[in-house]
Amino acid sequence: MFKRILTTIGIAFVAASLVAAPAQAKRRVLPPPAVTAVIDISSQSMSVKVNGWYYGSWRVSTARKGYYTPRGSFRVQRTARVYYSRKYDNAPMPNAVFFHYGYAVHATNYVRRLGSPASHGCVRLSPGDAEDFYELVQEYGPRSTRITIVE
Repeated sequence: MFKRILTTIGIAFVAASLVAAPAQAKRRVLPPPAVTAVIDISSQSMSVKVNGWYYGSWRVSTARKGYYTPRGSFRVQRTARVYYSRKYDNAPMPNAVFFHYGYAVHATNYVRRLGSPASHGCVRLSPGDAEDFYELVQEYGPRSTRITIVE
């Protein structure tokens, strides 16, 4: 009888400890971004990969002397096919992909300046390259895009 009571108590203890044990939190593993753009300020270039595969490299213009292009890794905040800067005299910013406050990757008509610092802080691309990048972001989604800016 005593053995039976101990067995019953043991089973009850094991059952209680299983119920009382905190559930293991499952770690949510996010898939890597589908579109990754790495902007290298020192070489004034932008390299793009889609699903880990090389897509293209383009010349860019980042901040000229007296201005700043933010460094780091950013998600897309919003996009605009047509946008005009409120801060810089209504300057056109076609195919804008905003990544940090008012900073964006966008097209410029000053293509002769690409490959050298020339902007107020945004990342400028040729109109065709900016349209390609904008379309990639639209196709794969802003949440699946990562923009990284390095020195």
